[in-house]
Amino acid sequence: MTQPTTPPFVPQIRLYQNWLREHRGLSFDSYDDLWRWSTTDLDAFWQSIWDYGDLRSPTLHSVVCDGAPMPRTKWFVGAQYNYAQQVLRHVGAADAAGLSAIISHNEKSLGTAPARHLSWPELRRQVASLALHLQAQGVQPGDRVAAYLPNIPEAAVAFLATVSIGGVWSICAPDMGTHAVLDRFRQIEPKVLFACDGVTYGGRDFDRTAVVAELCAALPSVRHVILHDNLGPNTDAIKKIAACADFTGATARTDAKTNAFEPMWLPFDHPLWIVYSSGTTGLPKPIVHGHGGTVIVAQALKGLHNDVGCSYDANSLGERYHWYSSTGWVMWNAQISGLLSGTTCCIFDGNPGGSTVDAAGNKVAPDWTTLWRFAAELGVTFFGAGAAFFANCLKAGVDLTTCGDLSSVRALGTTGSPLSAEAQRWGTEQFARLAGTEAQKDSWWCNISGGTDFAGAFIGGNRELPQVPGEMQCRLLGCAVEAWNEQGQPVIDEVGELVCSQPIPSMPLYFWGDEGNQRYLSSYFDMYPGVWRHGDWLKVGRHGGCIIYGRSDATINRHGLRMGTSELYSAVEALPEVLDSMVVDLEYLGRESYMPLFVVLREGVTLDDTVRSRINEAIKTALSPRFVPNEIFQVAEIPRTLSGKKQELPIKKLLLGQPLEKVVNREAMANPGCLEWYVALARSRQSAASD
Repeated sequence: MTQPTTPPFVPQIRLYQNWLREHRGLSFDSYDDLWRWSTTDLDAFWQSIWDYGDLRSPTLHSVVCDGAPMPRTKWFVGAQYNYAQQVLRHVGAADAAGLSAIISHNEKSLGTAPARHLSWPELRRQVASLALHLQAQGVQPGDRVAAYLPNIPEAAVAFLATVSIGGVWSICAPDMGTHAVLDRFRQIEPKVLFACDGVTYGGRDFDRTAVVAELCAALPSVRHVILHDNLGPNTDAIKKIAACADFTGATARTDAKTNAFEPMWLPFDHPLWIVYSSGTTGLPKPIVHGHGGTVIVAQALKGLHNDVGCSYDANSLGERYHWYSSTGWVMWNAQISGLLSGTTCCIFDGNPGGSTVDAAGNKVAPDWTTLWRFAAELGVTFFGAGAAFFANCLKAGVDLTTCGDLSSVRALGTTGSPLSAEAQRWGTEQFARLAGTEAQKDSWWCNISGGTDFAGAFIGGNRELPQVPGEMQCRLLGCAVEAWNEQGQPVIDEVGELVCSQPIPSMPLYFWGDEGNQRYLSSYFDMYPGVWRHGDWLKVGRHGGCIIYGRSDATINRHGLRMGTSELYSAVEALPEVLDSMVVDLEYLGRESYMPLFVVLREGVTLDDTVRSRINEAIKTALSPRFVPNEIFQVAEIPRTLSGKKQELPIKKLLLGQPLEKVVNREAMANPGCLEWYVALARSRQSAASD
């Protein structure tokens, strides 16, 4: 009897090029030629993504790109769209194929209970029911709906329900403290708040009912709260503050209205969500992205570059897409966007290192096999995580042969920080061991670099290009990315500022409450008017490979979650012992993030264990445990400019090994005498590294 054969593997980017040749009469000799066409003929390229992805609108668009310079560019003028409409159009076909929409586990259930499966019809029913509930509470198009939820199916349902009726979504992770959440939600004045009673992380339960009550009290715009009992029924503290419904009840209805519900058509650039990317001063930036632009860029990124939803299913379960993230990181949005193409999203809520305490509450070493065992159980085909996760697996000596059947994994994705060559080689060797040396050539790393700022990626993968450990394979289609030197000229094989010289559809519509777009312009266009400056160091190689060398500004990027330094200063300098402070994040060229904090203490106060503990606890409470510094140094002074600004970037460059005379102008400083201490620290670090 003849055994069935595996269909020939054809990457999505090859299928797209075949389509271009057949339907547009376009063929390209190399990826570089294809990329140059995509970044010079914007109308033709983005129209091709619309047509190839079969995106639909009840009205025709009059123009693809109106040609206005960034950030005033308008896309698909006249078209109507809805993110939820794109997701729910897959219900019939995906259900007929026996596919789940979402499969999930958390720390408690992994290894002890079956995974939760949310079918496509049930996803649609819950979204419709919850959307009708929100409308009954008075939510209108343009109203903001905020969420304080972990990475669970209920968060995805709440998001889709909100945007299906034109509400504007915004979410914060429950590991963020009250002040950090309020700094975000106060700016957008939400009408409804989704919240949870608590979370489990690292083997411990964290009650969040008091935080939710504080949020309700401090957000007078909130008229209605929908609570998810994540740990167990405990709503009394919240019911005293605002009208409260439970999530289960809000999604329980099944009636004619629910069955007939359809997401409403909205203008292509109707606000979809508000995400937050912090600068070095002021409140977090509330960045608004639109429905249509977000979807079309996600289609190009997920399909063509991440190869999610390719023509070959690794097993009978179809594509199963996982990218580990908390809801406080834009990779949560990226994970959920798998639903746009009918892909099954596999989500995990909890610590990627598993429980860090035993039954008695004593600290134990992290278990870095946790996510791998999760992937093996669920048959994940695309496995993504922050680069730090893979580095931790390498350091812990994880042996993937002990983690279950990982044969379905055909792609490894990383982002959040540069992936070191050593970590990439570790993963490649591990998968080669899983299935013999032949697997090594098929172990594909989809290393991407993008941003919360535009809900996409600038640099990423291409299955058809060579792989070099420590590099990303290419600049993405439609993204006119270059490395510019100090003269504003593009350079090859040199490190420069990452810029994007042409608009892309998912760039922000605006910042919420930003009068005259002043903050938006200063965030990305102050250095090169009309050209997007992203804030990363980039080198583009002669053959198209790219390396990100960390942030060129002072934003902290810890384990994939970005935070402005000003937020940390607010927490630290609120302590009576601390007079002044400065923090720098030395993430650079794949090395593990090292973040020192420098503090000036009151006279007579010494940085002992008690003070150090108080500083760390203040950061944990106000921001997140992720932003606890690696080391704290007591210093006499924080270097400042004549205008009083902290000189974070010069000190960062100094500690990364650049000469003092090239990173700072002493004559522009208010206190140049303090620099010698930092120079001595830089020398000691370099000496230790050379040893």
